[in-house]
Amino acid sequence: MAEDKKDMVKQPAATPAGTERTRARRVFVPRVDIYETSEAIVLLADMPGVDETGVDITLEKNVLTLVGQTANGARPGYSLAYAEYDAGDYERAFTISDEVDRDRIEATVKSGVLRVVLYKAEAVKARKIAIKAA
Repeated sequence: MAEDKKDMVKQPAATPAGTERTRARRVFVPRVDIYETSEAIVLLADMPGVDETGVDITLEKNVLTLVGQTANGARPGYSLAYAEYDAGDYERAFTISDEVDRDRIEATVKSGVLRVVLYKAEAVKARKIAIKAA
């Protein structure tokens, strides 16, 4: 059981060599589930506390970068008595192939879950070949 709890701890994101962060906040690697259908590849990233105004998704060359910024978790009139996770931002990058149609990428966020749909390019979709009698 203790080993399972260890896997649930947020992992800090590594800062790329030669760069500095502009915000004095911790940055975590969000957990991501990836699903593939015949039409698309779907990424579901857990980013608690992030809403649609705090998400930035960029695609540069073949690197898809997901960045989520959370609002300050302090509540007026309350003091924190106990917290099970640290507040901070999220960052994760993926290398994508030429199979993805770069013009049809869609993203939505709901209840702290970012959903990114990477539609497959027409050339790589599986298709049925009709057989004709000779």
